[in-house]
Amino acid sequence: MLCVRNGWIHDAVCEEVCQGDILVENGKIKAIGEHLDMKEGVQIVDAKGLHVYPGFVEAHGHIGLDGYGIGYEGMDYNELNDIVTPHLRGIDGVKPMDAAFSSAAKAGVTCVCTGPGSANVLGGTFVTIKTAGRRVEDMVVKDNVAMKCAFGENPKRVYREKKDSCRMSTAAFLREMLFRTREYMEKKEAAGDDLFKKPAFDMKLEALIPVIKGEMPLKAHAHAAEDIFTALRIAREFDVKITLEHVTEGHLIVEELAKENVPLAVGPTLTSASKYELRNKSWTTPGALAAAGCQVSIITDSPVIPQEYLPLCAGLAVQAGMDSFAALQAVTINPARHAGIADRVGSLEVGKDADLVITDGCPFEVSTKVKHVFIDGKEV
Repeated sequence: MLCVRNGWIHDAVCEEVCQGDILVENGKIKAIGEHLDMKEGVQIVDAKGLHVYPGFVEAHGHIGLDGYGIGYEGMDYNELNDIVTPHLRGIDGVKPMDAAFSSAAKAGVTCVCTGPGSANVLGGTFVTIKTAGRRVEDMVVKDNVAMKCAFGENPKRVYREKKDSCRMSTAAFLREMLFRTREYMEKKEAAGDDLFKKPAFDMKLEALIPVIKGEMPLKAHAHAAEDIFTALRIAREFDVKITLEHVTEGHLIVEELAKENVPLAVGPTLTSASKYELRNKSWTTPGALAAAGCQVSIITDSPVIPQEYLPLCAGLAVQAGMDSFAALQAVTINPARHAGIADRVGSLEVGKDADLVITDGCPFEVSTKVKHVFIDGKEV
């Protein structure tokens, strides 16, 4: 057992900060309160004068598939021979011993949602994992959390000379796969147990059935306002769930996004405007959307921004006007909700994983030092 004593507890659920203890048993938070009774042999971490936060959570990145110092030959986050690859699984490309994981963990980023990139109209499924471990299966919080799809310039750029040179064709590719999946699923269901009536097995369509059933959201890469609206339009057409990733021009359409009530992952913003659809990017975006009532997560899109700078990105959003508690939620409970794992991580609550970050000040300030990081109750 472990007890973090006398720290200032920021649980990411209540804005009020309280001083108290956190008791950890078997990797889970067992109790939170003042002057908790302790058994003999409990490991004590004295957090007096320090601040205790939930482990930070990344809602969207590619850590482990495109890692630290691996070069082009080590990149595994895009399949460049097929524009439609929903049958790929991010878990199969993760390199658990990539140095990027260690850097992330030491900075307090304890859980990440990672998977395929945005070269393909459909790229495959994302997985949420802890940032400590040697074997990916042992790091998994939840697999197949979302199906990556992409709009805008990336599919056009990668496949311009092959089959996709405009936004209309990108949308058409996605619609075709969703139509085919719906028909394939209906034929399977109508056939029942009769093998001779079932349609020929199609691995791509099998992978998309959970999307059509509403069991798995589309995870839509969309920077520009027109791409955001196309993603939402297609989701409505097929009555499927969706989350929006990047949302670079979100501050230009705040009122519309507030009405949509879908999770938004904003970033990466700590970059140059390297392409046309980034020309309007701004640190004011997450704050404007949060103030309008949207569920906002701040993202690094790691390794576009190194994963360990997730708290810094939240700090820069605060500097641009975002409420500081909203910024805390944007790197803790909101990304956990975004990835469908809020029952495990994202806040300091009894029963959740004991992912704790202990600092000597606000983690969004560059002068603040991380003193301790625990993942599943183990110090990393």
